[in-house]
Amino acid sequence: MTPSRRHFLMGAAALSAAVATPERVRAAIASEAAAPWALATADLEADIAPRAMRRVHGRAPDGLEGVLFRNGPGKFRRPGGSATHWFDGDGLMRSFTVANGGVTLAARFADTPKRRVETELNAVVTPGFGTAGDARARVGSNDDSNCANTAVIPVGDKIWALWEGGSPLAMDADTLATEQFVSLRPDLKGMPFQAHPRTAPDGTLWNVGTTGDQAIIWHLQASGALIDASVIPLPRASYLHDFTATDRHLIFVLQPWVFERRGMPYLTQFAWKPELGTQVMVVDKADLTARRIYELPAFGFFHLGDGWARADGTIQFDVAANVDNTFAIEGARVLVAGRGTVPGEPCILKLVTLHPDGRAEMESSGSTAEFPKGDPRRAGLERSLTVHVAGERGERPLPTGLAVQDWKTGISHAFTFDDTQIMEEAVFVPKPGTSDERDAWLVAPSINLAEGVTELHVFDVAAVEAGPVVTWRADVALPAGFHGAWRG
Repeated sequence: MTPSRRHFLMGAAALSAAVATPERVRAAIASEAAAPWALATADLEADIAPRAMRRVHGRAPDGLEGVLFRNGPGKFRRPGGSATHWFDGDGLMRSFTVANGGVTLAARFADTPKRRVETELNAVVTPGFGTAGDARARVGSNDDSNCANTAVIPVGDKIWALWEGGSPLAMDADTLATEQFVSLRPDLKGMPFQAHPRTAPDGTLWNVGTTGDQAIIWHLQASGALIDASVIPLPRASYLHDFTATDRHLIFVLQPWVFERRGMPYLTQFAWKPELGTQVMVVDKADLTARRIYELPAFGFFHLGDGWARADGTIQFDVAANVDNTFAIEGARVLVAGRGTVPGEPCILKLVTLHPDGRAEMESSGSTAEFPKGDPRRAGLERSLTVHVAGERGERPLPTGLAVQDWKTGISHAFTFDDTQIMEEAVFVPKPGTSDERDAWLVAPSINLAEGVTELHVFDVAAVEAGPVVTWRADVALPAGFHGAWRG
């Protein structure tokens, strides 16, 4: 089907009356005292010029050279009005450059139309995922609301800052300076390009964008050049933050959080209907009209791991699964408030198996988890290891450690700091000249709450439970980010 830009953009500028904070959220943030974890969503008021981080533990492994780019919200509050949801802060791009045994840190805000308008007004006025905005907003297209705050991918000599509902934002990989929104084809300007592209074994990129019960399928060269874009129908209009892929398939997990009405903020458009269960749609990359639907019990999620297909046609992938969407609706609001008790249960890492005969099942690892990642050398191919953040508890939001799940042995290898650390997503960095999944490092930042600073850690995949092999410490704390990418 030919993509329809008008259909994807309709309603982008629609504003509703401010949505009242639910009573449950008000009760959760009733405490006036700042929570111990409040630094995770504290505002950064300015860019961070490049500065050396201080090594405080261990030594850098030989052969570890490159840049960890990280994206996430960095500013939520302004005197004339503030963001009320974690997902709506201004995008802040970070770079951790590892070279010659040391690390240089820099951070720079994405210079988006949204940020420029709100800086001028000194108020957050733009509607977002969970922030209502108001009549002062200037929204003529998706990208006028684009926070560029969710993920990052290196593309050629640039990096693209990604958001959920609009275009990639090109930034200079060396200086982090904002350049321009990327239009992959003139007639597709502003169409959604989501935050979780999947790299195929041939090096090309696949991504999606959704509105209602339609998805645009993007296929790109590694250089960022467009190969093709097509629109396909979905079985239902579920909220879709992430998808996954094998070497031959695209996989859409359609949770029972389904579109019900138009309006802003975005999350108010959806209703949780667990009686619908969760559907999984598998689409053939070579023929987007060839698809198969599987049925699973109801669960909510934000993030999936890479998928793979066995020779007999069995498909597997992992998911950080939750019982419902309480965190998305309520918990992420409390995080921005920086005080109180965060509603919602931690996610659990589970393995989904889709059998050739149409059966679908889920196996639980038993481990709390978010941000599942695999070895990039096996993207779309069979693997056994998944790394994820761990250690989150109901009474202590946000993770405190890392774990590596081995699906073949069923064993989880984990390292957990104490509650003075907030652990962020880790990326696999293969050791030079190796091919085994365990021959890799995990590179991840954390927020050291006791010291009030950001740290960068390197773990060995083969011995993650031994803790970091090296840690560097900054002289500043950056808010918790979402997703990162390594450029070697």
